[in-house]
Amino acid sequence: MSINLVIENNVAILTIDRPEALNALSFALIEDVGRKLAEVAASGARALIIVGAGTKAFCAGADVKELIGRTLSEEKCATRRGQNVFAQLDGLLIPSIALVNGYALGGGSELALACTFRLATPSAKFALPEIKLGLIPGYGGTQRLPRLIGEARATEIILSGRTVGAQEALSIGLVNRIVESPYMMSALSFAAEFTGYSLTASQFARQAIRRGLATTISEGLEIEADLSTLAYRTGDAQEGLQAFLDKRPPRFLDR
Repeated sequence: MSINLVIENNVAILTIDRPEALNALSFALIEDVGRKLAEVAASGARALIIVGAGTKAFCAGADVKELIGRTLSEEKCATRRGQNVFAQLDGLLIPSIALVNGYALGGGSELALACTFRLATPSAKFALPEIKLGLIPGYGGTQRLPRLIGEARATEIILSGRTVGAQEALSIGLVNRIVESPYMMSALSFAAEFTGYSLTASQFARQAIRRGLATTISEGLEIEADLSTLAYRTGDAQEGLQAFLDKRPPRFLDR
């Protein structure tokens, strides 16, 4: 079992490689994910794609055998560690893409939710089935899903534990697109739609969106004004404006 990381053409590809267990996330694998994410952050990659090995599952969630017989302290510690690793993913300065190829159950759905974007193959299936075990999601599902698809839909999915197929996921905004084979090529093409622009401007835009969603529209507009003003002061903005006037493609340097 392992977490594999390769970088191709400025795109990092992280593969959960445990197909014999539907790529379930053991506690050790979660630690490995955290280490690989640190490598991605330091790599100079401009986007990250996360995928599961094999054809059946993106990630089947937690390794249930590890959940039995733990003390209260161990349970809380493990939950916070998983949350921290997924927050590490959520906080990457580069966009991340979950390529959901098959089942994304429990922690697998939460892993996808922590990504900036989600792409689904036609066979993708999402679920937060913890309620069926007398549990609730613990790696961010109760927080990120409502913010993504709305409180009512998220509550229904979490309280029923039901499975959401690719088409429904697209219709409710859980995924950005349904992709066709070859799936990795589709994901790389999707990444190419935004990796050619200024990474600095991309970071400002994402900050404005995230910080604005956590406050009022009036305060959000102030945040936007501040970050927009900062963006104008970057070298990339000057290059972009001059390139427009010169009628040529800009050469962004992320500064």
